[in-house]
Amino acid sequence: MMCGEIFYQNINNTYGLIRIERPEKRNAISKRMVEQFKRALKQAKHEQMNCLVITGAGERMFCAGGDLTYLHGNLTEEEAFQELYQMKEVLMDIVSFPVPVICLLNGDALGGGCEIATACDIRIAKEGTSFGFIQSTIGITPAWGGGILLYEKVHPSFAFQWILEGKIYEGQYLQKQGWIHRLISEDAWGNLESMIEPYISKSISLMQTLKEQYKRKIASLALSAEMNEEIRNCAKEWHSPAHVEAVNTFLERKKTEHI
Repeated sequence: MMCGEIFYQNINNTYGLIRIERPEKRNAISKRMVEQFKRALKQAKHEQMNCLVITGAGERMFCAGGDLTYLHGNLTEEEAFQELYQMKEVLMDIVSFPVPVICLLNGDALGGGCEIATACDIRIAKEGTSFGFIQSTIGITPAWGGGILLYEKVHPSFAFQWILEGKIYEGQYLQKQGWIHRLISEDAWGNLESMIEPYISKSISLMQTLKEQYKRKIASLALSAEMNEEIRNCAKEWHSPAHVEAVNTFLERKKTEHI
């Protein structure tokens, strides 16, 4: 099933595949894609599978985050919150998905792209890729609640440092920090079923049981409320000089590209 820029397919009731299909825009998430993402996850949730795979199209970028064309600086605080909250729902759908969700990081990820990856249960990256929770460098907190999820997935001290400094790290370093679970060489990349063999070789009931145990650990009402608070904080910073400048710079660049 192709839903615009979000591709979804169930492969022989063995695994589901969601692919972000917007490589010409670095797989940035547009407003329309948020709804497509929600529909793909809703359909997948009711189908039989051992695991769900989320990846990106192309070789350069898994996802560059939110598309600033619609997440522009003219939004009021409440409008910003409402727009950002829609992707928080996507992240929570990933966190609470009934079987393990595997993120195949085909390329780099920045900002919201790292938030999507963090919502997944397992992150497998291609060697040579880099990742950054860079939101603080443009004057905002993580926008979709993914910063709160990061505190659950790695040591809180490192999560705080990464979000605070906004650095971009190579996959090898992030594997040592526990954010990346496995690195795969470029030569071996591409055989999808080989990369996810540990998850499709076991029974669906076992995958469901193990995921349910994990969900009881992290997918709580408190987690959702903390994600909401992070989004609210991001919305409050929407008109900070650093963020307004970043958005305006992006929009001016896009305007120039179309002249």
